[in-house]
Amino acid sequence: MRLQSQVLISSDIEGTIAALKALRQKEQFVEIVKLDPKDDAFKVEDARLAIEKAYMASEATTVIILAAKSFSPIVQNKLLKVIEEPPPKKEFILITPSKATILATIRSRLPVNVLSEEIDEESFGLDVSQLSLSTVYAFVQEHKRTDAKTMKRIVERISKEAMRSGRFNLDEKTLTLFSDSFVALDVGSPPQFVLNTLLLKLLARKKR
Repeated sequence: MRLQSQVLISSDIEGTIAALKALRQKEQFVEIVKLDPKDDAFKVEDARLAIEKAYMASEATTVIILAAKSFSPIVQNKLLKVIEEPPPKKEFILITPSKATILATIRSRLPVNVLSEEIDEESFGLDVSQLSLSTVYAFVQEHKRTDAKTMKRIVERISKEAMRSGRFNLDEKTLTLFSDSFVALDVGSPPQFVLNTLLLKLLARKKR
């Protein structure tokens, strides 16, 4: 782990921040951390604050830590320019538990390092590599009463399996499916509808 611009995927956000601080020599730290269970999403106003902090003059290198359970596409796009062209002596470190929510545009500009995974590796009843209309239907029916929190874990697992399988055309449009699913769940869309939409769109991107 280094004090340089990157995305860190970690289920232990507080522990990761502590580990980063242990590496400090002469660097200054700015932290914008959203961990309150009632307010754990990074918002547009938080992004504006981060940008404001980035343009404050400093003699020493400033490490700007942005940590939250989720970063919406709107927030990430807001941060994109300052991440792409950071002011002198500024390093951005984003910390979040879910790799699937990080947009391809951010991934192309910052290295992504996975420190820990929140999703267990046990079978969850769907072979993503063999996705078909019948398996989609059966899996969606199985999760008719699954809540939004659990559905986020399922979406994360599906995204991971899709990437591992090599059976899908994982261009930027496809990767956006996963982040869009998280956003839909955050704004109250029915979990079953989100799951069905994701799987059908992913099935359409399956290599023939």
